[in-house]
Amino acid sequence: MKSVRVLIDTEYRTVVKSLPESLCRIGGYNIGWWDASGTPTAESGKYLRPALAILSSAAMSDGSIDLVRDRAIAAAVAVELVHNFTQLHDDIMDNDRIRRHRTSAWAQFGVGPAILAGDLFLFAATEVLSPYDHVVMEILGATLRELCEGQMADLSFEQRHMVSLDECFRMSEGKTAALLGAACELGAWAAGVDAQRRAFMRKFGWEVGRSCQLVDDLLGIFGDPEVTGKPVYADLIRRKKSLPVVAALNSDTAAGMELRQIYASSRQLKRAELAHVARLIENAGGRRWAEDMARETRGAAGTFLASADPTEEAAADLLILADFIMGRDH
Repeated sequence: MKSVRVLIDTEYRTVVKSLPESLCRIGGYNIGWWDASGTPTAESGKYLRPALAILSSAAMSDGSIDLVRDRAIAAAVAVELVHNFTQLHDDIMDNDRIRRHRTSAWAQFGVGPAILAGDLFLFAATEVLSPYDHVVMEILGATLRELCEGQMADLSFEQRHMVSLDECFRMSEGKTAALLGAACELGAWAAGVDAQRRAFMRKFGWEVGRSCQLVDDLLGIFGDPEVTGKPVYADLIRRKKSLPVVAALNSDTAAGMELRQIYASSRQLKRAELAHVARLIENAGGRRWAEDMARETRGAAGTFLASADPTEEAAADLLILADFIMGRDH
């Protein structure tokens, strides 16, 4: 993703630095450009979504983005701005105090300022795309609706004892798959292809996003906090109903039954109990199911990509990126 970072960096920084200084500072901190005092750091995000946008643009054109560079960069910057908008707000709603091995933006600067920074990132994304045709704004608008619906479903699950796998998948599609699908569709839009090929690229990104959420959920339970940058068992502390958990809760196993009893309780779990809960999820088949589903969605992604009739080299790069997303450890 280094080449993508280099390609979009000037425009991305220009947009963020155009925000009011106090909110720019929060936004750049969340991205990882500087620390809380404004001192530059070597940290930054993974730029997965911009990479999908840029590679999708190349795959739908002649294998490069030279002829559609401005549109492709605008698409890439916009999806990364939206991604940071969701991060800033999600960390508040999930009460996550740690992101990438350091204090999350709201815990560092306050809830109100972090909300406002997120709001401005969203507004900046619309400004980046506003000079272009109505199609791109329709894509963005539909994506934002799906993101908010997914996040609302995620919050509602915390108040329920049981959630079906279908419900959980629909939630994860809104929270994660929608934006990755939009990144690929916007890349295809930048290349100027027709609606059918854009739709296939959106479906490709959607399946990559489903895989991405499955991996995120597994890392939230079984990931190494030294690598993920989040506290160990962060999702289990809140009894988060992620996909592996819901698969385990709905399993007809002794481990699943015990897990249901624990999740129905409101008492705070101790560290040793959290490790036991993680074992229950694994013993109930939640981990294996999520790993299998991640591989299945990767296969579906490849089918949709082929249907979009991409250029061979750029398509290979997109599949490499999809494999990285599925196999990552942070």
